Amino acid sequence: MYNGLKVIDFHVHFPTRREWFMGPGPNPRQQYADRVGERRARVAREFAMSYNRQWRATWGFEGPERGSYSDEEQADRWAEEVRRYGLRAVGFVTGGGNKNLASIIKRHPDIFVGFAHNYLFDEGAADEVRRAVREDGMKAYKLLAPSLDRPVEDEAAYPVWEACAELGIPVLIHFGIQGSGGGIAWHQNINPLKLHNVAKDFPDVTFVVPHFGCAWIRETLQLCWACGNVCIDTSGSNQWVKWVDGEWDTKKLFRKYMETIGPERIIFGTDSSYFPRGFAEPYIKQQIRDVRELNYREADIQLIFGGNAARLFNIEL
Repeated sequence: MYNGLKVIDFHVHFPTRREWFMGPGPNPRQQYADRVGERRARVAREFAMSYNRQWRATWGFEGPERGSYSDEEQADRWAEEVRRYGLRAVGFVTGGGNKNLASIIKRHPDIFVGFAHNYLFDEGAADEVRRAVREDGMKAYKLLAPSLDRPVEDEAAYPVWEACAELGIPVLIHFGIQGSGGGIAWHQNINPLKLHNVAKDFPDVTFVVPHFGCAWIRETLQLCWACGNVCIDTSGSNQWVKWVDGEWDTKKLFRKYMETIGPERIIFGTDSSYFPRGFAEPYIKQQIRDVRELNYREADIQLIFGGNAARLFNIEL
């Protein structure tokens, strides 16, 4: 479908109705409402919604549907998306907890890949990662650094990194601004350089920073220079380019990362999730156009859009 490319979408959120946030206490949105009150939370939410409406209009996306679907139905709908767009596989980075996502993956194991996504600082977190990989078939681990209540480099988390090294799985960690407009712009774990010591101490673990670094371009590039085991993914609309200095777009991001880390460390993703949007095809069309206009070699394009993910997931392309 995409000029013969075999495509793996490395970064998709399964649209479950279960709680996706994995951490202590209520999710960040509820924590905010509890702190400032419902009235102020509604005001802030409306600010955010104005950005969301603009983003959807820009890309021609409809808003999330209001219908209620079971996880089994959503799994089958996503399987149809994979087949419709000719994808090799999709990686679900969240899915309502490891056991819930495991049941989803098992429904379509030939095209679904799961990321373990339990709380980093839970007692027994490392054992849960091992269980999720060995029993549930997860092939990677996912974290949202700005949602953690402790520094990501805290050595209390080292057993988890040891488990990831032992299991040979990649770790996807979101840094930078989180959420669409109106989301989190500052947090103790916002800067990708917070991963520096962890990545240095665990060079046998592949760490992936999504969304081209999500507004922290210089810091992500410096992290990649210091740590050869750090990669980036290309997922999302990358609308954050409007909030950084200089004239940036995805083509310039591809050029900069290609110059500095090469095609083996760039991984395609969309950050797709809800229906009726489903697979965010406008993103892949734009990104393929970008790399072809930059005159990338076909072998390098295939690495970015499928080969690197297949290697990290340990699946056949």
